[in-house]
Amino acid sequence: MNRIVLLCGVVLMFGLATEGFSQQKRRVIQLSGIVRDSSELLVGAHVYVPKAGRGDITNVYGFFSMPVLVGDSVVISMVGYHRTHYIVPDAASDQLTILIELTQDVTMLNSVIVGFPTEELFKEAVLAMNLPTDNRGLDQKALNAELLALMARSAPMDGNANYKYYIDQWSQSAGNSFRPVYNPFLDPLNWARFIKGFSNKKKKK
Repeated sequence: MNRIVLLCGVVLMFGLATEGFSQQKRRVIQLSGIVRDSSELLVGAHVYVPKAGRGDITNVYGFFSMPVLVGDSVVISMVGYHRTHYIVPDAASDQLTILIELTQDVTMLNSVIVGFPTEELFKEAVLAMNLPTDNRGLDQKALNAELLALMARSAPMDGNANYKYYIDQWSQSAGNSFRPVYNPFLDPLNWARFIKGFSNKKKKK
C-alpha cells in the first residue's frame, strides 16, 4: 500500500514538473490592440487572462497593452456587450497588435403601452381638462427668454454623458498609475519661454 502511495506521489510530482517546465518554455508576447464596436472606440473595456490573473483596461482611445504567453486565452468584456475570447497564436511575433470588435448585448423587452391606448380616448381626456387660455397665474419672470437660455446652457450632464466622463477619468487614472505624469512646471523649456517673454516685455517698455 505504501509503495502505491509513493508511486502516485512520484507520478504527480513528475507531471507538475513537466507542466511547469512547459510553461517556462512558452514565449512572452507583448499584446496590444484597440477595442471598439461598430460605431465608436470603447473606453474602459476589460482585457485580461483569467488563469494568470493579469490584464488591462482600454484608455480613452480604446487602446490596451499587456504581456501574455503563447497559447493564453484572453477575455475581452464590457458592460452592455457580448464577451469575446482571443487565443494568442503559437506563431505570433514578439509584439502582436490586434483589433477587437464587440457586439452589443441587446435584450428585447415586451412592449408596454404608456398613456392612452387610442387617439380618441386621448382627445376626450384633453377636451375634458380645464386648461387656462391666458398666462394669468404664471410667473412672467420664469418665461424670460434670456433666463431660459441660461438655464439650458447650465443644465447638468445627462446619465450617458456622466457615465462617459466617469469612465474617461477612471481609465486615465488607472493608466497614469503605471507611468510618470507630465508636470509642465518642471519643464525647463517652458521656464525658458516664460523668461524670454518676460524679458521681451521689459524691453518694449
